[in-house]
Amino acid sequence: MRYIFTYLSFWFIICNKCLFSSFTESKMILKENVSECQPKLIKKIMLTFCWILALFVTGAEVREINLPGCFHAKPQLWYRTISDEEFVLRCALPAEDATNIYKNSPVKQHEVKWFWRQKDKEHLEAIRESTNPALQGDALWFKPVRDNASGIYICMIREKIPCLKIVLEVQTKKEAKCSGYDTNTLYLLAGNGNSISCPGTKCYSHIRKPDVKWYKDGHRVKHRENRKSLKLKHNEIYLNPTYVEDAGIYVCDYTLFDNTTKWTMRTAVTVEVIARNTIHPPNILYPSGVVFLEAELGKPLKLECPVQFGFERGSIRSVTWKRNNKENIDEKLNQKTSVYAKGLKGHILLHVAKLEEVSEMDFRSNFTCFAQNSVGNATAVIQLKRKRRVFLLYILCSAISILFAFLSCTVFIYQHWIEIVLMYRSYLVHNETTGDGKEFDAFVSYAKSDSSESDSAFISEEKFALELLPDVLENNYGYKLCILERDILPGGAYTDEVVTAIRQSRRIIIILSPAYVSGPSIFELQAAVNCALEDKKIKLVLIKFQAFQESETLPPVVKKALRILPTITWKPSASSAPNKKFWKYLCYHMPVNTTKVLGECSLKGFFQRLFSLVHR
Repeated sequence: MRYIFTYLSFWFIICNKCLFSSFTESKMILKENVSECQPKLIKKIMLTFCWILALFVTGAEVREINLPGCFHAKPQLWYRTISDEEFVLRCALPAEDATNIYKNSPVKQHEVKWFWRQKDKEHLEAIRESTNPALQGDALWFKPVRDNASGIYICMIREKIPCLKIVLEVQTKKEAKCSGYDTNTLYLLAGNGNSISCPGTKCYSHIRKPDVKWYKDGHRVKHRENRKSLKLKHNEIYLNPTYVEDAGIYVCDYTLFDNTTKWTMRTAVTVEVIARNTIHPPNILYPSGVVFLEAELGKPLKLECPVQFGFERGSIRSVTWKRNNKENIDEKLNQKTSVYAKGLKGHILLHVAKLEEVSEMDFRSNFTCFAQNSVGNATAVIQLKRKRRVFLLYILCSAISILFAFLSCTVFIYQHWIEIVLMYRSYLVHNETTGDGKEFDAFVSYAKSDSSESDSAFISEEKFALELLPDVLENNYGYKLCILERDILPGGAYTDEVVTAIRQSRRIIIILSPAYVSGPSIFELQAAVNCALEDKKIKLVLIKFQAFQESETLPPVVKKALRILPTITWKPSASSAPNKKFWKYLCYHMPVNTTKVLGECSLKGFFQRLFSLVHR
């Protein structure tokens, strides 16, 4: 039916537009005496069709509101109430022991449809969204209910209540013969004993009244074991003590009979739980006393003043900002107050004044926060002072300095990490050479050359192994080297002597060259690798004295050692000075020997490099 009605309404609007346009065109034709006009027959047909359609739509609308099968049904509920009071009407079938009188559910609100017919009128109207009465859940709320609200109300709930007819009669206090009618708003003091009486019991004094049914926020009020301080006596609610949770809307119902009609008299009471009025003036939380606030010239600034007020009912609380303790009407202070409720403890008001641009006059002014209630007032002062830009500059310079120092330290550590490690090992690391049962710090393996062979351009490999290497490592760093020709007595087998010397050494220094790789000395490298695999304390250090090419005939273990073992490259330009990079890297791979000579040399070399770096 609804879709048919919508469809016909659409065509009715179109016909109205057609008729209006036809009438306008006809008027223009008559005025201008134009011979070209629409045939009269077509106009008559269109006019007749539109009138029939209009009558059909009107009939459809009437049938929609008439609610066939419900309009002539007898009323099932009869309510009376007092005008100018709150009233609630629920769409629910009558029940003797209802646990609630309304449900504020949005789902229920979409399911319920309300219609009403005013008293002494026959036209039925649909109740739509409005402020009074308001649709809330499955009920109608009148805030307040007026005399003209009397009439018949019809509600329907889909698949639950097809038709419920309710009679509502609104009477004045005089018509209801009320005497001593109580107010519908009660203020109860928290923590004290209080009572709530039903205003409706003061009416119809000539009629005997049964027990009153009480509802709080829609739910039935009954005796509960967990709330023994709430009692129902003589149709009144007694609260001793009263809690904050007792606040709400209380609805009281009782039944009265007028002739043969059973009426439900319903009235409502709004209960607010309050505290005793404060005896203290306002408390300004900030500022306290006189406060100096930094500000920048020409910049916006907010002045905040949070104030705590004690509980007061019906009193006027005020907070304002004053310049030099004066209220100037032309003052350009944008002031705004925000309220934060704290229940019975009172309120906190945050009052903010905004300066669009801080001027020179603002630095010479006192801004006073003035708060007042019925007990007294309180004041606090803010004075503006210029913000120090030096502080910001100091922070910026400090940040740049710290960043520069960090980068400098990073570069310095990257360039001199070997000296730092050696100095750390010299003073803080445990001596590695004590208690390991080995006699030598390093065994030196090199290619033995004939005395006839010499190189006038570079220092010979043999001279490097027999003279330069011992001179630096033994005399400057305090290491003890094992040179086969010097430290091993002749007479034994060569292979046995080499293996014995290697096992008595902590490091094996291999001086690599083409002559070494292709000569018989390669045996010493192979023996050193095998001993290192057996004894984890033995480590190999390779010195690339000259460039060489690996031979295909080398044992696999030797090839692997040449690829993975650490290698230090000797440059012919390197001197014998102990603080040169070559010797530092060589000492890095040597065992930790915390002798006095080594420590002094490392410390001396470290500070020499540092001094040269600073004055470079």
